[in-house]
Amino acid sequence: MAAISIESSGGSVYRVVVEQGRSKTTHEVTVTPEDVARYAPDATPERLLEASFEFLLEREPASSILSRFALPVIERYFPEYPRVIRQTV
Repeated sequence: MAAISIESSGGSVYRVVVEQGRSKTTHEVTVTPEDVARYAPDATPERLLEASFEFLLEREPASSILSRFALPVIERYFPEYPRVIRQTV
């Protein structure tokens, strides 16, 4: 199981750290209020990010997740993301 920590870097940018065993990856993710409204209107940006990383980690190792991206990019790689994330958050 991965430990996911999230902290705001100011504005719409968040720093996400994923720790799995001895490996640790850091990601800078942009989450706008529009992203939250679209994917999980009742969630905080942090909760949406946590659920999004859980989604990603079910599909790929943390080392394969982009180090810097905007949240909607997930949908490009995984078209089922909007449907699954709405049910999760």
